[in-house]
Amino acid sequence: MRLTTKGRYAVTAMLDLAFHSQTNPVTLTDIAARQTISLSYLEQLFARLRKADMVKGIRGPGGGYTLSHDPDNINIADIIAAVDEPIDATKCGGEGNCHNEKACLTHDLWMGLSVQIKDYLKGITLGQLIENHRIQETAKRQNEDSVSVIEIHRNSELTSNL
Repeated sequence: MRLTTKGRYAVTAMLDLAFHSQTNPVTLTDIAARQTISLSYLEQLFARLRKADMVKGIRGPGGGYTLSHDPDNINIADIIAAVDEPIDATKCGGEGNCHNEKACLTHDLWMGLSVQIKDYLKGITLGQLIENHRIQETAKRQNEDSVSVIEIHRNSELTSNL
């Protein structure tokens, strides 16, 4: 099983949002700077996350995104599913048509693995992750590293609006 960039970035962006939107909405520009993810890619992911009611967009000055639900109620499997990322270790997509239109010899093995992975990811919430000390330290470091990038971007926006 391979989790694509789409699933990884969605989880990373949602975890960043969970950390930083506790007091104010967070812009996608800020998430992009902290996580080194393309802004246009984040816009695509957040359109799907918004459609799945995982995030809320706040318009206007001071706007951005917040989580739609408490971080303890958002599990990782649901984030991955929201961006249309299958959690599937089979080569047939779980259809059972992997060998001459019938299940292959190892179909049940890979189906079982898919179930285990999905159950594992369903058992982990954003709330649990933001409580993890190592993750907190990483978020703090990323925030410090990106402050100058975010300030430069904001200052260029201000001067271009003058």
